[in-house]
This record gives sequence, C-alpha cells and structure tokens, in this order.
Amino acid sequence: MDVAMKETRVLAVDFGASSGRVMLGVYDGNRITVQELHRFSNDPVTVNGTMYWDALRLFHEIKQGMVKAKAYGSVQSIGVDTWGVDFGLLDEKGYLLENPVHYRDGRTEGILEKGFLRIPREHFYEITGVQFMEINTAFQLLALLEQRPELLERADCLLLMPDLFNYFLSGVKKSERSIVSTTQMGDPFAPGWVDEVVERFGIPQKILTEVVPTGTCLGPLRKEIQEELGVAPMEVIAVAGHDTQCALTAVPAKEEDFIFVSCGTWSLFGTELECPALAGESEKRNITNEIGAEGRTSFLKNIIGLWLVQESRRQWIREGKEYSFSELEKMAEAAEPFQCLIDPDAPEFVPAGNIPERIREYCRRTGQKEPQTIGEFVRCINESLALKYRYTLEEIKACTHKDYHVIHMVGGGIQSGLLCRFTAYASGIPVIAGPVEATVFGNIAIQLMAKGVIRDLKEARKVIADSEQPVVYEPQDREEWDRVYQFYKENILGK
Repeated sequence: MDVAMKETRVLAVDFGASSGRVMLGVYDGNRITVQELHRFSNDPVTVNGTMYWDALRLFHEIKQGMVKAKAYGSVQSIGVDTWGVDFGLLDEKGYLLENPVHYRDGRTEGILEKGFLRIPREHFYEITGVQFMEINTAFQLLALLEQRPELLERADCLLLMPDLFNYFLSGVKKSERSIVSTTQMGDPFAPGWVDEVVERFGIPQKILTEVVPTGTCLGPLRKEIQEELGVAPMEVIAVAGHDTQCALTAVPAKEEDFIFVSCGTWSLFGTELECPALAGESEKRNITNEIGAEGRTSFLKNIIGLWLVQESRRQWIREGKEYSFSELEKMAEAAEPFQCLIDPDAPEFVPAGNIPERIREYCRRTGQKEPQTIGEFVRCINESLALKYRYTLEEIKACTHKDYHVIHMVGGGIQSGLLCRFTAYASGIPVIAGPVEATVFGNIAIQLMAKGVIRDLKEARKVIADSEQPVVYEPQDREEWDRVYQFYKENILGK
C-alpha cells in the first residue's frame, strides 16, 4: 500500500491573543508532524471606546489556510481552538449582531462585587469551580445586561469564540465543553450549564446552546464553503475549544501526577485531576477547574504571563526602540539578578498600555529599586513569573496533598530559555520543556481521537512524546532562590 494512503491529514486552526495559525497535521501511524500553512496577526480594533475582536477577518484567514492546504493532498477534518471567555451573539437568522468584545475591554471593571450580590462568592465557587476573574463570560454578560440590555434582547444565540468559528464552518450551533468551562456558567461534573447562575444573573436561557463533549464531530464543512474555496469535503470537529486544554492534551507526561505550565500571553499553571475540587483550600485560593479531553479536570491558576514582555515590547517600539524577543532575552541575561520584583497579577498590569512605566510605579510603591534599562525590565518580569510559579505550585500542593517531581512547560513561551531556567531554579525541581506547538499537537490529537485513529488520551500523549524532543532544565542556586522567594512571598505577595 502507498505510504500516503496510511496517512491522516487534518487542519488545526489555533488562535492566540495576538496571532493565529492554520497548521497541517499529518499522522503516519507512529508520529505526528506539523507544518505551518498560514500565519496572521490577531489585532483588536477599538471603536467608540470599545475593544473588539475582528471576527470576520479572522474567519477570512481560516479560509486562506484552507486554500493553501489544497497543495498537500486531501484533508479529513478541521478543528478550531481559541482563547477563553469571549463570545459572539447571533440573531434568529444566524447573523452576527456585532463583533465580539475583547476581554481586555473595560466594560467589566468592578463587576465582581455586583455578581457576588446575586450569588455569594463561596457558593458561586461550589457550583462552578472556576477562578473568579472579571473577564469571565458570566461577568461579561452581567455587564452587558447592565449597559446594553437591548443587545441581549435581540440575541437568539450565544456562541463562544471557537464555537462561533465552528458554526461559520459547519452551520451547527453547539457549545463545546472545555470552552464552556471557562465561562463560570458551566457544570463542572457533566456537559451542561449551571441553571442557578443563568437565572440569578438574568441571562436569557434561550441564547445558550447544547453543550457537547470535547471531540464531538459536528458535521461536514458547509457546501457553499467547499464551492467557494474549491476544497474537498472535510469534517468539522469540536476539539478542546479552549487552547489551554488542547495544550494540556499534548503534555508528554509519563507520571500520573505532574505539574504543567501552558506558557504564552497567559501562563496556565496546574495539574490534572480525575474530578473537580470545589471546596476548602481550592475555593480559598481561587483555583479553577476546567474540563478537557476525556472529561478530565485541569486544576489550574490563570497567571498573567509573557503578556508583560509582549506589551512592554510594544511600548518600546512606540518609543522607537525595536528589539526582537531574542535580543530582549540577551539584555535580560546581562542584567543584574533580583534588583526588583513584581506580582504579575497585580491589577495595573492587566490593561494594555505602558507596562514599563507601571512596573516603575509598582517598584516605587513597594520601596524597591526602579529598573532603568530594558534588560532590567525583562529580567524583573521573568524572575517574578518564575517566583509566582513557585507560589502557585505550593498552592496546588496544599489543595491536592500531593508531591510533584517535574514541571512540564509547553507552548510558545518555552522559546524563552531564560524563563524555563528560572522556573527550574525557583521551584527546585526539573523542568521538561516541549512541545512548543503544544496547542496545535493537542488540537490534532483530539481530531485523531474523534476519528478513532488514536485510541485515547494516553496513546495521544505517547504519540506526541515520540514526535518531539523536549529540553530538560535542572534546578540550580537553590539557596539564593530560596532566600529571594521568602522575600517575594512576604514583601511582594504579602503572604
């Protein structure tokens, strides 16, 4: 038999907060290879003071990737993953009412306390198991009900971002479970919505669609798209719509208990559990329970990640100082260690803008030396992230009562060897870094599982481990990092 006949080809569409890609995945029965077909920027657009995602242009970019895939032979399926929490609203005819609003838009400022008046915080966590953040879908909807109730009155359907693109591709309106688990409205134990949240927040029940398991085959690509692009029929599969859950699928772990960091604009730090943890330390420490492949629970913390470097770089470019990320890392390497530290999750670092100036202000307020050079800023961010990872590791251990002997770091952020090394040094345990394209590998693997080509999650992780060679970082300078961590914990985090 011809080797090509044994291959399975699928398309993985992966949207991050600043860029997107259409990737070709080829599985030969032993290994998965990936190839980038089309890359494009994902730029928010601000109009009349509101920040939007340009959803229609993003869908156009998906189509361009599909056209480019024609040169590589027949493709059996396509799957889309995106960031969490954001959504589009459709009218009764299926038309998009307006572009989805960006989670960094200011409409949800101060909304948490208003939500807790409707559902007390502790009970809210018990029924959803999700880390409280103003950007979560439930709070976005509460803000929308306060500020623009007429828009929800016109809406017939709410679709989270990956589900919206799936609808554009297939014509099917369904909500995939992993992305629903980011909303603070999803049932942590079964595919579905939490009626109590929907009712107490005043969210119209009619706009919520059926929640389906990760890996559900939605149906074929719309015929009109096939004709428009000149592509052969392919199946649209609801992979783990939340990119974090795709990335976790691709963690090449051999251990039963492991820590993972999905590292990019955000750092998602946690472990994998058989079922959600909804009480006691979990609620006190505000740790989230997301649902991924095979219904497994990702017990994790959302930490602001390399957004701080990315947004700082944008500021320096505005000032006429343009450096690549590798150049920034070299500058950080040359800077003196532990000159100043920040809490990456401090609220002033969430909005877009002049992050370096906010870091200066933070250091002034906390009585620390202010960074002066670009290298000092970048080193401060990386050291602070590594120390925040260690603190979060302690939180996870306090909740699970388990010990962990390795950290798996995956995603584009691991291209920063500096951050990987600092993570090993700060935590005192080895870091296994790889794959860089974890989200894409996970997206592909879930499609292969849905098609029955790969049996289950365990086999998928073995295939991915055989497909990529990780880099191992060993801990060093334990005493120095332990000393700095105590200062960080007491003086920066106030713990």
